[in-house]
Amino acid sequence: MRAASCGPIVSVVLNEECVMAIRPSSWTLSSILLALAGITLVGAGLYFLFLRPPLLSEDHRYMGLSTAQLASVRPRLEAWLTHVFRVMGGYVLATGVLTIALAATSFRTHHWGAGLGALVGGAASIGWMAVVNFMIDSDFKWTLLAMALLWAASLGAFWFEKRRQHPS
Repeated sequence: MRAASCGPIVSVVLNEECVMAIRPSSWTLSSILLALAGITLVGAGLYFLFLRPPLLSEDHRYMGLSTAQLASVRPRLEAWLTHVFRVMGGYVLATGVLTIALAATSFRTHHWGAGLGALVGGAASIGWMAVVNFMIDSDFKWTLLAMALLWAASLGAFWFEKRRQHPS
């Protein structure tokens, strides 16, 4: 077994096969911020899976239905929304887990594909979720914005670190 080192990557040769590993001490600010963003998504996913009631007071305000109108559709609406939020919770949880995995691997080494994936993934997930929650004036808009800003900060740090690592 022999090892060669290149920055945060260590190449280890075992039985004539090259195995790549990331040094445990190579956590950058950008990867820490992205991992934290992933953890917030895991928390949000768990909330949608296990804690969120089918209808919140903000849902009542947004629909603008009278008590009588809501009473006529409430049982079926709540059953439907329970399924919708469980599916959504699973996707948010999965996005968080994948975000943490990305932060722990190629994002740490500043691979351009990891940065692009984090950019597109963040914009399509927590970025869009925050925008929509401002559009509907959700009670959770500021929490979601904070989560999106954490993700954006990880991207800013990523590009700063990448430029510092490889100045043009």
